[in-house]
Amino acid sequence: MEKKLQEGALLLRALGHPIRLRIAAGLARESACVMQIWECLDLPQAIVSQHLKVMKQSGILVSHREGTRVRYSLRTPEIAELVGLLHLN
Repeated sequence: MEKKLQEGALLLRALGHPIRLRIAAGLARESACVMQIWECLDLPQAIVSQHLKVMKQSGILVSHREGTRVRYSLRTPEIAELVGLLHLN
């Protein structure tokens, strides 16, 4: 039980930044590569990459390589539901 609570707190902490919430809201609709994400957010690629790293380390995101690109998606449907509960989609 304690481990689950710690994991939940880590996930919520990672989603507690407005940029990361925007990323999660977009990825709740469809997976995307870094370039697509930073173009949608109109932010420098380096900033988006830093936020993606935090989200991946906290277990929010998974990634897979497609040629030279890395595509990101939310790890579970439950994370997408959580983002949906916040009415961000």
